[in-house]
Amino acid sequence: MRTLVLNAGFEPLAVVSFRRALVLVMTQKATVLAADAEHPVLGAAFSYDRPSVIVLTRYVRIPHSRSVPVSRRGVLRRDAHRCAYCGGSASTIDHVQPRSRGGADSWENLVAACLRCNNVKSDRTPAEMGWTLRWVPKAPHGVGWVVRGTERVQPDWDEYLAAA
Repeated sequence: MRTLVLNAGFEPLAVVSFRRALVLVMTQKATVLAADAEHPVLGAAFSYDRPSVIVLTRYVRIPHSRSVPVSRRGVLRRDAHRCAYCGGSASTIDHVQPRSRGGADSWENLVAACLRCNNVKSDRTPAEMGWTLRWVPKAPHGVGWVVRGTERVQPDWDEYLAAA
């Protein structure tokens, strides 16, 4: 079970294990906002509800530049595993401007591609092939990309993630 951790200002910070969340609550560094009462944690003298959402008691400063690092998995997730050229199911990534021609490993230059399109395109640009991209690649944004672990959102997190 995972727990959403909110800063004292109620912005999402991270997703941690319920054990880590329970330690934060027991040491009075956080308070529980939502809990799973159906599956309590039983101790020698106490019984605790499993925390689902906690808020820190003190505000934690976070750097403003919370940029999302570029990764193969991230590009495929951003493009919903769809080929940017034909729209089919994508399993590889492709450089729009080939690396052999100075193309960078950036969100704006990487797209998901099916194996066929990736092989046919080779080290050419889409313009040289007469192809157009189905969408303009750009860096992802939003709490789902900045806060690790929010890919699989639990229902009781919705109200806390919607405000972010």
